[in-house]
Amino acid sequence: METQFKIAGILLMALSLIHVIFPKYFNWEKELKTLSLINRQMMHVHTFFIALTVCMMGLLCVISSHELISTGFGKKIDIMLGIFWLARLFAQLFVYSPKLWKGKKFETYVHIFFLLLWTYLSIMFLISGFA
Repeated sequence: METQFKIAGILLMALSLIHVIFPKYFNWEKELKTLSLINRQMMHVHTFFIALTVCMMGLLCVISSHELISTGFGKKIDIMLGIFWLARLFAQLFVYSPKLWKGKKFETYVHIFFLLLWTYLSIMFLISGFA
């Protein structure tokens, strides 16, 4: 199970780095121009803190996998992280419109990849937490 935590940790740290490209990839300079200054800045700040949180989750998995698996406190953290990723899986399935990916090859692959990633993380953390 420790290996699974280390793999998940590396995936989460990589995911956090992907957030760096969001402003350019999603053309935020143009897309967010009509928003108020506070809303534009909130997009950037929230994206930064989401990336930071995901990176720290990943780092925790890599450097503290044994404690997450073998201690009572670690199992409580695992359950909370499992719930977090389960909620993210729910959002992927029921919040984002299928119009964003249906009929688009790259977007469909990305959608499926993230469905699998959120499922993997949810199951891994919840199994560890309740074991």
